[in-house]
Amino acid sequence: MKIDKKAIENILQLALKRGAEQAEVFAMTSRSISAEAKDGQTDALERSEDAGFSLRIIMGKKPGFSYSTDTDIWEDVVDKAITSAKWGVEDQFHALPQNNSYPQVEIEDQAIIDSTEDTAINMALELEAYALEADIRIKKVRKASASLSNYEKFIANSKGFYGTYRSTSSSISVTAMAQHNDESQVGWDFETSKRLSDCSVQRVGKIASERAIALLGAKKIQSTKAPIILENSVANEFLGILSSSLSSENVQKGKSQLAGRIGAEIISKKIAIIDDPLLPFHPASRPFDSEGVGSQRNILINDGILLGFLYNTYTAKKEGRNSTGNAVRSGIYGTIGVGCSNLYLKPCSNDDVYPLQTLFSMMPNGLYITEAMGLHTANPVTGEFSIGVNGLWIDGGEVKFPVREAVITGSILEIFNKVMAFGDDMRFYGGIGCPSLLINEMDISS
Repeated sequence: MKIDKKAIENILQLALKRGAEQAEVFAMTSRSISAEAKDGQTDALERSEDAGFSLRIIMGKKPGFSYSTDTDIWEDVVDKAITSAKWGVEDQFHALPQNNSYPQVEIEDQAIIDSTEDTAINMALELEAYALEADIRIKKVRKASASLSNYEKFIANSKGFYGTYRSTSSSISVTAMAQHNDESQVGWDFETSKRLSDCSVQRVGKIASERAIALLGAKKIQSTKAPIILENSVANEFLGILSSSLSSENVQKGKSQLAGRIGAEIISKKIAIIDDPLLPFHPASRPFDSEGVGSQRNILINDGILLGFLYNTYTAKKEGRNSTGNAVRSGIYGTIGVGCSNLYLKPCSNDDVYPLQTLFSMMPNGLYITEAMGLHTANPVTGEFSIGVNGLWIDGGEVKFPVREAVITGSILEIFNKVMAFGDDMRFYGGIGCPSLLINEMDISS
C-alpha cells in the first residue's frame, strides 16, 4: 500500500467501523545517506529508505496503539490497536486535537534532496581533512561523519484534520585527538540544520581541533570560588537540563523543579527563554507537532519570570488549557509525549551582549568551561548537580593555562540566576540554542 491521503482515510474508516470512537494515523517515509571517513578513505557508507505508519485510537476513554513498517498489513494494525484499547486503562483526558490550520515553514532544501552518496562521502572526507590540517599536533581523527536525509510526514485524524509536510536534514560531527609528548586530549564539534549550506565542514573540523589543542598541558587547580564562563556548547547542555522542567508532562508527574511557580521570577531578569518551531531551516522546525496541532512561538520565560509550560493535547486537557503545539513522538514507534522544538535562551537586552574576549576581561580571574561531564546526572526535581569540567583559566582577561578535572557544584536555577552577560556567539546544537554565558561566582573544587 502506498502511503497517501486515500490510504490513510481507509485506515481511519476501518478503525471507526471496528469500534474506535476517535482515530489518528501518523505515517512517514524517509531516505537517508550517511558516511564516515578514516585515514583519508571512506570507512562506512549507509543508505536507507523507510516507510511506515502507526494508528492511535480512543475507545471508551481507553487508548489503543499499533504500528507497522509493512503498509500492506494495515488491517492487522487496526485490529491490534482495537485489541490494545480493550486492555487499556480508562482516562478521561485522552483526546485527539480538533481540526486546525497550520503555518508554512521553510524546512526543505533542494540541495539535500539532490544529494548522493558522493555528497556525504566528500563531506566526511573534507571534515577529516580540515580537522587534521588545523594543527600538526592533531594526530588522529575519530568519527568524521556526515548524514543527509529527507522525509515526509502525514498526520490525519477522525476529527477532520489532514496534514503533510516534507523536510530535510543535514548533520556533520567529528572528534579530533591532539598529542604532545606523552599527553593526548580530544575535542569535538557538530552541526545540524535542515539546509545543507548551514553545515560547514571547515568550521566544525577547526573547532574540534582547537578544543583538543587548547587542553594540552592541562593541570588541576586548587579549590576556589570564582566566576565562570560557559562556552555556548556547555551552556546548551545546561539549558537542555532546564528544558525538561518546562514540560507540562514532567510538572504533572512531579518531576519538575518549576511546578507551581508560574508568575514567579525564577532566574536572572536578563534572560528570556523561547520555544519556536517556526524558525527557518532550524533543526526542530515544523509546521505542526506530532499530533497535528499547528506550530506556534511560545515565550516561556521573560525578564526571568516563568510565564508557562509546554503542552500537548493530553496534558493541556488535564489543566483546562490549549495545547502549545509541543506533542512529540519517536517516529512511528513512539507514543505521544511533550517536548521542545527550537528552545533557545536570549538576552532581554542587547546591552548585555559582548564578544567572548570581552567576557574574559569582565572577570578578574575565573574558569572558561569548554567541557562538562555527567550533567545528565543532575537531579531533575531539585536541579542540583556536581559535575566534572575541563576548560581554560582566565586571568586579567587572558588565557593563562588549561584546566582539567575541576568540579563545580550548584543548581540549574542558580546557574541561570547568576548570569551577568552573554556572548555574541549564539549557536544551536540540535534543537537547543544558547550563547556563551558569564556566570557570577560559583564553587570550583579540585
